[in-house]
Amino acid sequence: MTKTGIVYLVGAGPGDPGLITVKGLDCIKRAEVLVYDRLAGKRLLSYASAACEMIYVGKMPDRHTLRQEEINQLLLKKALEGRVVTRLKGGDPYVFGRGGEEAESLARNNVPFEIVPGVTSAIAVPAYAGIPVTHRGVASSFAVITGHEDPTKDESSIAWEKIATAHGTLVFLMGAGNLPLIASKLQRYGRPASTPVALIRWGTRPEQRTLTGTLASIVREAEGGGFTSPAIIVVGEVVTLRETLSWFEKKPLFGKRVVVTRSREQAGSLSERIEALGGEAFEFPAIAIAEPEDFAPLDEAISRAETYDWLIFTSVNGVDAFFARLRRQGRDIRNLKGARLCAIGPKTKERLEALCLNVEYVPEEYRAEAVLEGLKGKLRSGERVLLPRADIARQILPDTLRSMGAEVDNIIVYRTVRGGGDARLLRELLEKKMIHYITFTSSSTVRNFVETFNYPSLHSLLKGVRLVSIGPVTSQAARDLGLAIAIEAAEYTIDGLMDVLIREREQND
Repeated sequence: MTKTGIVYLVGAGPGDPGLITVKGLDCIKRAEVLVYDRLAGKRLLSYASAACEMIYVGKMPDRHTLRQEEINQLLLKKALEGRVVTRLKGGDPYVFGRGGEEAESLARNNVPFEIVPGVTSAIAVPAYAGIPVTHRGVASSFAVITGHEDPTKDESSIAWEKIATAHGTLVFLMGAGNLPLIASKLQRYGRPASTPVALIRWGTRPEQRTLTGTLASIVREAEGGGFTSPAIIVVGEVVTLRETLSWFEKKPLFGKRVVVTRSREQAGSLSERIEALGGEAFEFPAIAIAEPEDFAPLDEAISRAETYDWLIFTSVNGVDAFFARLRRQGRDIRNLKGARLCAIGPKTKERLEALCLNVEYVPEEYRAEAVLEGLKGKLRSGERVLLPRADIARQILPDTLRSMGAEVDNIIVYRTVRGGGDARLLRELLEKKMIHYITFTSSSTVRNFVETFNYPSLHSLLKGVRLVSIGPVTSQAARDLGLAIAIEAAEYTIDGLMDVLIREREQND
């Protein structure tokens, strides 16, 4: 007998991927089949496993990929195959999401299901536009109303005569196409023409746009501004609070989607910085960190670790890989007694200090040439140096150290390989001009990024996109591959990269 699977009906929130619930994110990661619609944030799809079957069932006002009955049958079919199915829906499944219909279908067929509530756009989108749906002394209640009702049907299911005269806030979901009808009905049944109204399109996303007016003027202003779906309509005095409470649209990177090409393990810190400043980070790991193909040279170096006078670490990855192998070999930091430590970059220094190791020297400029300059007078001829580095690291550092009389063991402790970023999704975003910046934090991120895409089409894909480099070595790698770096960090760190990105935005505003 075939084992029946389970269906998770998950609310993805209104668009900002950070608004997914912890349980919702877990369901995405566990899914064997992911069924998603147009309003589910695309970045959330990247959390699904590589083996997950992805099925788009999105709906638009003028066309449906699948009818609701077909979606119901699809969920049944996949669950009856014994698979874990996550149905990812924009907002909350039960707030005009037709999640109830999908749950009823599953229940009738004895298919196990769970509901994972989502942050509804009825509250979140106005909040991101600086509009609270309730506010002391202004509105003590709010109503959420469908804006998608067919205007040609004989009888409306909306009690216009009651909601029009209510004192609370009215939030219409999916109502952009019916805006003239909504404004007309509210005025006809007693809502003053001067009532403030806000239209919020693509709320909580970089594309968020807010238009305000009154019931009397909003249709004209929306037509003049080219406002189309998806948008929500907020009606009520709370709209006037936007001038004071607007916050999201004031952030320095608001409206910008930034590609992060660092490895999956390291992308988080940069993504968090981008999103804290109002941008949206799209993680496209162009590189991945892998173990050396042969551990013998590293194990040999570890076996005589006490013979080295200097250990020079050029990255956090090098620190992590070296000490992981040191521990696996049954040794610890006591085997490094007498060795002086050099670290390229503050993060590398921090990682060593977290291991209770004192760092002798950190160059002011975070690249190999600066290390060599700073070691003059510190490194003596004949001293032994261990360089635990990546397989693709530049040769200038070991070569010049040897020219200074040092005995250098340049050991591969990790390999940099091509990452597993979703090239199809990124290409789609680039084609739709939904990417504003691409950040490169190493030469390898540039090379692998270029190799991932069809080179002849890359320049047209990148038209209008600003390329951001962490420093001159990375910039030169980009130029060697025919890419034009628009912005280069003055300090070759993530902090430096963010600083120059913010300054560039401020200058252009």
